Amino acid sequence: YEVGGFTLKNNRKYINNSKGRFDKRLAVILLAAILIGGVSGYKLNTHMHPAGDGQGTYTWCNDSSAPVDSTLPASRNTAVVETAKRVGPAVVGITSEVYDRDIFNRNVEVGQNVGSGVIFDKKGYIVTNNHVVGNNRQVNVALSDGQVVTGKVIGTDAVTDLAVVKLPGSDKLPVAEFGNSDSLQPGETAVAIGNPLGLEFRGTVTVGVISALNRTLDDVEQQIKLIQTDAAINPGNSGGALCTADGKVIGINSAKIAKAGVEGMGFAIPINQVKAIVSQLISNGHVTRPYLGLYGIDKTLAARNGISWDHNGGIYVYKIADGSPLDGSDIVRGDYIMQINGKVTNSLSELRNVMMNYKPGDKVTITYEHSGHTRTAVVVLGEDDEK
Repeated sequence: YEVGGFTLKNNRKYINNSKGRFDKRLAVILLAAILIGGVSGYKLNTHMHPAGDGQGTYTWCNDSSAPVDSTLPASRNTAVVETAKRVGPAVVGITSEVYDRDIFNRNVEVGQNVGSGVIFDKKGYIVTNNHVVGNNRQVNVALSDGQVVTGKVIGTDAVTDLAVVKLPGSDKLPVAEFGNSDSLQPGETAVAIGNPLGLEFRGTVTVGVISALNRTLDDVEQQIKLIQTDAAINPGNSGGALCTADGKVIGINSAKIAKAGVEGMGFAIPINQVKAIVSQLISNGHVTRPYLGLYGIDKTLAARNGISWDHNGGIYVYKIADGSPLDGSDIVRGDYIMQINGKVTNSLSELRNVMMNYKPGDKVTITYEHSGHTRTAVVVLGEDDEK
């Protein structure tokens, strides 16, 4: 897999194809679920994440409607054209510095990383990918009108590969409207807007369909659910918008499969998940995740590792972390976790999706199987300290 970052180095442009290392920890769910190592040296979404607390003062949906161009006949003024008019002005270019160590172990600039971002609030908030901003606290933001301004990185989350950049607020800022990624249907029109191969091609619009939902880019037990599209996504599109035909942003473009013989397989983080993460980044500068302290194995992971599985669903409890919320319950190694608050957990990904609805301090009722008997345990969720 290739994350769509694009690097400018020594006045030459090249795609950063370096392969990142996947974290090989065995089925560590520590409540945040499964950590995928990023491709091209970056982390892509893996930990599960809780819903945002909604305490921010920003707004998600703003009136970004564009007037219909009366000079175009209806046959040309298509939904794609209207989507480009609505969302295109809110898609920005983001340039950040890339550093490396020299032979004296000094931090030296070796190039610039160029990606995309989406303005979603007139207060100046921009959502982009974490790997686009890197470790920088400030980035250069190229607006659609040609202005280049300095943006402050106010929050990053390497686990989900998301970040928020802040510009000075203005009523003149174009903003994009977020849609509902849970309502997507495979086959409907998908429009990607971003800056492939750098700012020279800023505002590029590509069109395809929603190819599939709930896709995973995984290595062993590591999984993340993404929107798959065949709209062209290239290095530099990272952090840009994936939109529906009615001009709503329903995903943040983040990755593609890049290898010989493969075409039209791009992936975006669903906007409903983005909202939850961005809410916390704006409020706290980081993401707070709940923690169970479970090392678990599901049927799929067992099969991949040659482990026999004869149980009807559930997650096998391989180990419980010392001092964790589960450590204070009656759940022990060899049990099977079947449900959390009535929601079935037959796989690690289902567990992650259930837990993303909770936050540290919440009480959950865990239904589990012990020696063939069904039992329940009430557990107070802890806080995952891995940022």
